[in-house]
Amino acid sequence: MTRRYGRWRSAGRTDRGKVRGRNEDAFLDCPQQGCWAVADGMGGHEAGDVASQLVVNNLAELPGQGSFDERLQDIRRCLQWLDWQLGQVLPVTAPGADCIMGSTVVVLLLEGDRAACIWAGDSRCYLWREQALYQLSRDHSLMEQLIDEQRLSLEQARGHPQARALTRAVGARAPLTLEVLELRTVPGDVFLLCSDGLYEGLSLGELGGALSLRTPQRVLDRLFEVVLHGVARDNLTAVVVQP
Repeated sequence: MTRRYGRWRSAGRTDRGKVRGRNEDAFLDCPQQGCWAVADGMGGHEAGDVASQLVVNNLAELPGQGSFDERLQDIRRCLQWLDWQLGQVLPVTAPGADCIMGSTVVVLLLEGDRAACIWAGDSRCYLWREQALYQLSRDHSLMEQLIDEQRLSLEQARGHPQARALTRAVGARAPLTLEVLELRTVPGDVFLLCSDGLYEGLSLGELGGALSLRTPQRVLDRLFEVVLHGVARDNLTAVVVQP
């Protein structure tokens, strides 16, 4: 269902996919506060679904007051606190030495013509502007690290057995370092937040074709139709924000 508040309208959807036994994704669709998020619990680890829901629930409880910069700082503090909190919960709920309770996160904050994308992990934020697709976030994954540090090609990095391993996430033991990108919006901008289960099932052309549709719900319907027509091995989640 499309929701509107002020300048922006939005819609979100999540699906278990065809292979996974449970859905470890979660999303926040909160146009009244100009805030949206997607969180992807770390598959194969303890309580990934709990971690992603904690991220979304705590973001939803932020007051949504103050200046844009103050709200951006509130989001950062919230995610840093959750990173610490998940570390404290682990000894009780998951005593195994190799257990991790964590989640990726990507957050979009909009106010006036200001936008900020805040993220950790490989959930993404895309911008569709003037019939061109831009990936605003940059994956925190071993594959990206290999490309940057060892100057491997995309094909070479994909061949690494741990290519999809995350280098940052909320609750991933190492102190959380969030990445933030700020920009100015222009009329007609469309934003997409999504988990890897969605974008890995789509070509860039399919993403752009869907984002050019006229309502958030139609965009979601097209995206999920294409991915679920394929193998859909992972959970898939998306939030679409349009003017």
